[in-house]
Amino acid sequence: MKKVLFLILVLPLFALSQQGMQFEHNTTWKEIQAKAKAENKYIFVDAFTTWCGPCKYMAANIFPLPEAGAFYNDKFINVKVQLDTTAKDDDEVKRWYADAHSIMTDFKVNVFPTYLFISPEGKLVHRAVGSSDVKTFIAKGADALNPDKQYYVLLDRYKAGERRPEFLRDLANAAGEVYDEEMSQKIPQEYLATQTNLFTTENLDFISKFTKSSKDPGFAILSANGAKFDAVKGKGAANKKLVSIIMSEEIFPKLFSRTATTPDWQEINTSLIQKYPAQADEVLSTSKVMYFQRKKDWNSFQTAVIPYMKKYGANLEPSQLNSFAWTVFENCKDMNCVKEALEWSKRSFKDKENPMFIDTYANILYKMGKTAEAIKWSEKAVALAPVGEKADYQQTLDKMKKGEKTWLD
Repeated sequence: MKKVLFLILVLPLFALSQQGMQFEHNTTWKEIQAKAKAENKYIFVDAFTTWCGPCKYMAANIFPLPEAGAFYNDKFINVKVQLDTTAKDDDEVKRWYADAHSIMTDFKVNVFPTYLFISPEGKLVHRAVGSSDVKTFIAKGADALNPDKQYYVLLDRYKAGERRPEFLRDLANAAGEVYDEEMSQKIPQEYLATQTNLFTTENLDFISKFTKSSKDPGFAILSANGAKFDAVKGKGAANKKLVSIIMSEEIFPKLFSRTATTPDWQEINTSLIQKYPAQADEVLSTSKVMYFQRKKDWNSFQTAVIPYMKKYGANLEPSQLNSFAWTVFENCKDMNCVKEALEWSKRSFKDKENPMFIDTYANILYKMGKTAEAIKWSEKAVALAPVGEKADYQQTLDKMKKGEKTWLD
């Protein structure tokens, strides 16, 4: 009887321990703040929208986990606040409209999901953003309870005059983590100004992380010291970073925005040469390949991609090599172009076998009429493929054995 009674008492506690995060309901923001003060607990706010994919992922996959519940239910008063409005909103969401608007504006929430961590006294001390695994999510909550990690506490120390280099570096990283755009531009410059040697591994990692535009100080540093950067980060790393920024600023708005018109390639080239002579040719070549691929202008794509690959293909990632090779396989009828793509494809899995990349290689061989070799590589792709994907690879292999086309004309 005692054992039965013990189980009766313990089972509810066990069940409670297996629950995920518990969120407050049928209350107001003012009441939650009062409860936090009375219980001397921090508030965790999940600021989300109904259209946000990462928000839905966290709600469905992370918040319900027992380990998330064990940490957050113990340390915080948890509340979910919907920051958009829809026709399907229930009465509880509607009652929160005014408070939700105040939270979004007062705390400057513009990235979703944003997690706000508020002290028992009602002061915002920390924030975090984005989806993550449960271990990382719990670590974010732990940082929110640590005064040495709380972003707004660190920011207050900065405003009070603290300028130690190590502090500036940590604050810059924290600003980047919480998407504080103003501080993540300002603080890195102040940190770099304290450094007598910019070319340590740590500083080059820092420069790479915080160089996001041509106006950032790191852009000029990379432009003038590419070899030193490459010595630490790898061959071509500086140029790759510069080209990426130039593409985003000079090319994407002209070619891929809603207001984009037919490109004047000569005008684009002239502008690039004036601003960025060292990267102009690569940026222009990359732009043409991307533009014709997006437009599905396969004749122009073929004309652009072959010289681009001859000049710059050695610097591409395996996934990029595979992507270009597959695009040629599917869309280019000129067998000389297909032959070129075979070499790109082979390089894509030179260092690490990948069933998808090997399948591309097999398909190109098959299109070139090298059936026996193609079947051999296709069999290897099937063998390497994950169990759930084997059927797709097997279908390609079966077509090859039957002499059927694996591409559309």
